[in-house]
Amino acid sequence: MNAAELTGRARTHVTEVAGLQATMHRDVVAAFTNLTRAAAAGGFAVFAVSAFRDFDRQLAIWNGKYSGERTTLDAGGRAVDLGPLAPEARIEAILRWSALPGASRHHWGTDLDLADRNALGAGQRVSLTREEYAPGGPFAALSAWLDEHAANFGFFRPYRGVKSAVQAEPWHFSFAPLAEFARGRLTEGVLREALAAAPLLGRESVFARLPEYHAHFVAAIDPP
Repeated sequence: MNAAELTGRARTHVTEVAGLQATMHRDVVAAFTNLTRAAAAGGFAVFAVSAFRDFDRQLAIWNGKYSGERTTLDAGGRAVDLGPLAPEARIEAILRWSALPGASRHHWGTDLDLADRNALGAGQRVSLTREEYAPGGPFAALSAWLDEHAANFGFFRPYRGVKSAVQAEPWHFSFAPLAEFARGRLTEGVLREALAAAPLLGRESVFARLPEYHAHFVAAIDPP
């Protein structure tokens, strides 16, 4: 992947997969197809709630949270009022759950948020909360199945609440053979260049501590 692909400013590495209703890296399609087929044999209808996300979409998410137009959650998953917070505290609150534009693993097309369509009731939507994947939640059985089988297809959870400063996301799976390569190439310098001309809210405070944010929220993950 080149710098534009790594930071979500190009789509030359991804493809629309009609049968899977998702856009992902072209070299992830076969592995994810095999995972969904194996899961189907176990009674699960696995689908990607979110797959590839471009820079502009991530920028809209970031600016929406920074401005207060979108909800930001605290470490316990509760809505937090960012209004009284200083810029640095506001940025760190957002980074617990949402990446800087240019730094999202979803830019690579290697990362997927997974759920089980068979576990959804009529009209029910996926919220991507930890409670949904915990014992008693609608996706608890799928989560247990993925614990046992995801690695067989090259997928792992990069955010498990151990090494990364990002909160644990039991729904988030990454295709290790490509994602680990991309993580190594997405340096702080590449990210800085991608953000240089972006209308990023909080940009002065972000740039002042970008090496730290990159180290804690981009480079550090819970490895395969």
